[in-house]
Amino acid sequence: MSGLLVEHTLGLAQLQDRGRFGVRHIGVTQGGALDWVAAHWANHLLGNSPDCAVMEIPLGGLTLRCEQDSTLAITGADLAATLDGIPVYAWQSFAVQRGQQLTFNPPLSGVRGYLAAPGGFAAPQVLGSRSTVGREKLGGFGGEGQPLRPGDRLEFAGDVRPLVRVPEALLPDYSRPAVLELLPGSRLAGFSGRSLFDAFNRPWQVDPRADRMGVRLRGPVLRYQGASLVSEGIPLGAIQVPPDGQPIILLNDRQTIGGYPCIGTLTPESVARLAQCPVGAYLTFRAIGVEQAQRQHLELLNQFGAPLMPYRVEHLSFR
Repeated sequence: MSGLLVEHTLGLAQLQDRGRFGVRHIGVTQGGALDWVAAHWANHLLGNSPDCAVMEIPLGGLTLRCEQDSTLAITGADLAATLDGIPVYAWQSFAVQRGQQLTFNPPLSGVRGYLAAPGGFAAPQVLGSRSTVGREKLGGFGGEGQPLRPGDRLEFAGDVRPLVRVPEALLPDYSRPAVLELLPGSRLAGFSGRSLFDAFNRPWQVDPRADRMGVRLRGPVLRYQGASLVSEGIPLGAIQVPPDGQPIILLNDRQTIGGYPCIGTLTPESVARLAQCPVGAYLTFRAIGVEQAQRQHLELLNQFGAPLMPYRVEHLSFR
């Protein structure tokens, strides 16, 4: 018997884990949860390994039918989730019973919610990962890169786990304007002085042309004046500047090489924050050094070791 039956979807929800590594030399991209921080917390709430597959739910529009008693966990965007019409809030685990309907609605804040199940959702491992990459037809439910569709039945262990929530002090605030930290790249000196000033002192707006491959930004035109480039490897969070001068931040489903100049690369934490920026949102860049970025990253990883907070059912309205 499956754990969850997909009844309705916008066609965007899909299974993701930490991503596919060690294969970029053959042209296969990384994949994985865009907001890896929220995905990690979702697994942590259930005592899962960070490698377990979770459900990434962009923009809501998803209805699931529970087919066994269990405990699930939601993190990430506030998708106004309900269980048989009763609100279930993010950043905590919650009990479900067979026959109940779990619904995710348009986001109140953020973009992508994450749903975890005990032991992770079952799916074939393809090149070492269950992550869905539609362009390459890899991973996900069925192993061929398909998003979740009505009628799909998702299996998981079904164990009942304690009801816990993430400490309030560690919850992100997606309603605040995003400040994305950027490690300057080796091509930075090839941009005009005015462009460098604008890049770090002017706001940028998320363009509608945004998906799991990358996010285009709208703002001041950045002018590259350096020499022509040979295509090179593209890391997660690389900020390419094409000839129109409008940056593109490359994400998990990016191509593996490219020839546009890069002003730098976002830190992993900033990539996760960008994943929760809706179309039209404004953001700014802030330069950061390697040592400071490494220190902040270790501090974030240490937060995952913080004790989770038990709660009772009458406290279900916790935000």
